[in-house]
Amino acid sequence: MNVADLRKQYTKAGLLEAGLPGEPMPLFRQWFREALESEVTEPNAMALATVKPDGKPSVRIVLMKGIEEDSISFYTNYGSSKASELEKTPHAACTFWWAELERQVRISGPVKKVSEDESTKYFDSRPRESQIGAWASSQSRPVNTRIELEELFSRFERKFDGKKVPRPDHWGGYAIHVNEIEFWQGRPGRMHDRILYRLEKGEWNRQRLAP
Repeated sequence: MNVADLRKQYTKAGLLEAGLPGEPMPLFRQWFREALESEVTEPNAMALATVKPDGKPSVRIVLMKGIEEDSISFYTNYGSSKASELEKTPHAACTFWWAELERQVRISGPVKKVSEDESTKYFDSRPRESQIGAWASSQSRPVNTRIELEELFSRFERKFDGKKVPRPDHWGGYAIHVNEIEFWQGRPGRMHDRILYRLEKGEWNRQRLAP
């Protein structure tokens, strides 16, 4: 297999300025709704990039769990690598890739923790196994064996047997407050459509970028 020979023609749609909103979040919600309707696999999966203390990038897939007026949110262990990196550099970038629609969305902006009430509300909506897992896993920390993880899970299963699982203090949400968002639509001949929205002095500016 020659990796250099792998290629795909993008032909599904275009993205023209006519009819685009003055602000980006309505378009993001529309695209996300269309990804849901197209049965994209995990449409809320996004590659989240943060910055390590030494300035090197760090990226992983997380799940978006909320869309607000000016932000998107995700949840994690506050002791994880990503949380430690956000503590030192509270800014992140993320990318959604919806292959079935030949679309990509890139978002960046400052990051803040969501309120404890918001974190608790989302935690209470999670499956019970996921709630117990939040207690059992010291995310990003070394563990000796899989058996050790399973024993920790069993220990918390017993601890909360017959009880409501409370949200641990070390677990909660972050909101990326969007100040840049780029919409990418694949086009033939690699002449893709790229529309960038940038927030400047409280106003959204929009421009087309060359592919």
